[in-house]
Amino acid sequence: MKSVRRLLVCLGDQLDPDSRLFRCGSKTTDQVWMAEVRQESTHVWSHKTRIALFLAAMRHHAVMLDKRGWQVDYQRLGDHEQDSLEGALAKRLRAGSVDEVCMVKPGDHRVEQGVKSACEGQRVPLRVLEDSHFYDTPQGFANWAEGRKQLRLEYYYRELRRRHGVLMQGDGPAGGRWNFDADNRQSFGSAGPQELPAPVRFEPDGITREVLYLVEREFADHPGDLSRFDWPVTPDQAEQALEDFIHHRLANFGPYQDALWTGEPWLYHSRLSAALNLKLLNPRSAVEAAERAWRDGVAPLASVEGFVRQILGWREYVRGLYWREMPDYLAHNALNARRSLPGFYWTGKTEMRCLADALGQTLGMGYAHHIQRLMIIGLYALLYGVEPKQVHEWYLAVYVDAVEWVEAPNTIGMSQFGDGGLMASKPYCASGKYVQRMSNYCGQCRYKPDQRTGSSACPFTTLYWDFLDRNREQLQHVPRMNMQLRNLERLSAEALDAIRQQAEAHRRSVQRN
Repeated sequence: MKSVRRLLVCLGDQLDPDSRLFRCGSKTTDQVWMAEVRQESTHVWSHKTRIALFLAAMRHHAVMLDKRGWQVDYQRLGDHEQDSLEGALAKRLRAGSVDEVCMVKPGDHRVEQGVKSACEGQRVPLRVLEDSHFYDTPQGFANWAEGRKQLRLEYYYRELRRRHGVLMQGDGPAGGRWNFDADNRQSFGSAGPQELPAPVRFEPDGITREVLYLVEREFADHPGDLSRFDWPVTPDQAEQALEDFIHHRLANFGPYQDALWTGEPWLYHSRLSAALNLKLLNPRSAVEAAERAWRDGVAPLASVEGFVRQILGWREYVRGLYWREMPDYLAHNALNARRSLPGFYWTGKTEMRCLADALGQTLGMGYAHHIQRLMIIGLYALLYGVEPKQVHEWYLAVYVDAVEWVEAPNTIGMSQFGDGGLMASKPYCASGKYVQRMSNYCGQCRYKPDQRTGSSACPFTTLYWDFLDRNREQLQHVPRMNMQLRNLERLSAEALDAIRQQAEAHRRSVQRN
């Protein structure tokens, strides 16, 4: 293999056609290197749709680079014997002279360490570039966080709004408020969602069909159904998906972003997170399109602000937190939760209607919107007492948009309160009454959300009170839990004992199944 000046390592979640990686390279002297390796699909038992989305997007990206005149060394799964990215890169470095390896900062600490190890082992210098896809850098977040007693999204979000002039009117926020959360918590009511606009679909082309066949063959025992694969796999398709959301669902996204409804996976959600996380879609394009929709009267400010906060707020915040706290973050377990993930998380077979719906949708499609993830699937794991790292590994495996920098803080910190309040100001804990208020699940379920004991007691309600009881010592130091703990204190000793027995009986039944 001929020598190259620079080997430009392009990872599977760095498919930005305008990446800084290509600005530092030369088409005449440098080579782009990409590799499909089995370990990236098996270090967690990845969903077939997640595997297929990454590989299809990577292969389309390589074709685009070749058309632009880059020299591309693309290693396909099955065409080489290396199981890991580190091993494949080390073999490439041994095969020909390389003066320097360049890559954009990965989205996974494990991957970053593997690339560094391969380069060090072959004595090749490695240059890691900042990812221009984001509004801020990990160091920028660390500078903002330094000296603060508490890290809170709201204040970081406001800083980024000011810095980048997003949804601002003069020196203040558009509409006079930074946050429209209070306007964005509506449920659908008994009538349910009306005339939902289905998201635009993308029929697999020849490249994608080849990948779907490969995944079915190589990962046959992994969860997922590829017969409905329709995700955007190119920047052009991602832009079409953005335009479709802006014009057909953004206006209603805000008020109903926390709502749930049986058999309706998309509702008014954008379905853009996978394209954003693979860098097929620039977050600035999404934010600018949403802001333009408000200024043009296409969508109300509350909906636009709610969408912008997810991108300019949460994505930037969790990335900064991830890189500030790694590699220790994955081991956080502030509530000392030690139970194993219930087996029905891999089958969807449970009598709890809300969980059956959200898990079945996840296992089939590789998708659930953020409230299904947080307040159904994550809530049950929190109340049950699952070890946070196990929950993290399940989320990383099953969702098409899962990259560790965004998934780990959202799961370990926000969903499971494993970091003890570093990311969020309180555990997101609730009883079955929350599910009843925000969805139609409970009317179709044999369990009753207002009952905490007895044969019809909702497991969410039983486990909610048991969660408060067994964690009361730790939660006493969380100010936003004061009201819930006062409600716990009102229960008699007899009522608490009955709750404990009911919770333990539920756990035994889960373990048997």
